[in-house]
Amino acid sequence: MKEWVGSAAICFNSECEVLMVRNNETDGWGVPSGGIEVGETPEECCIREVKEETGYDIKIVEKIFVKEVVIKGINVKTHYFRVEKAGESVGINDPDNTIIEASWKSISELKKLVHMYPEDVEIIEIVADLPILQ
Repeated sequence: MKEWVGSAAICFNSECEVLMVRNNETDGWGVPSGGIEVGETPEECCIREVKEETGYDIKIVEKIFVKEVVIKGINVKTHYFRVEKAGESVGINDPDNTIIEASWKSISELKKLVHMYPEDVEIIEIVADLPILQ
């Protein structure tokens, strides 16, 4: 069976809104994420993907967990990180041209969106309530 390994970022701003991106292929929203490239660590992937998809520089706060699922016959393993943004966005620069919008969404707004990965809504809500471990 094929395998895909990637990283995802959960980032909140000072208003407790989460950073989300919208995909042009399905019009669904998700947290910034993408596949790990050769020679890249999960942390490096997370930092790169957030920059490409949202224009924000970030720092990793903590690793939250690893989600493992099978999607369309592919073993998918995604490393989730809580991150903090540094500065302002310089704009989307997605080399895959799949991300068409990045936006901050409140927890209540999340429930009204079409989601790429609906199970992530529960994860985001849990992370929003967790203390930051340092």
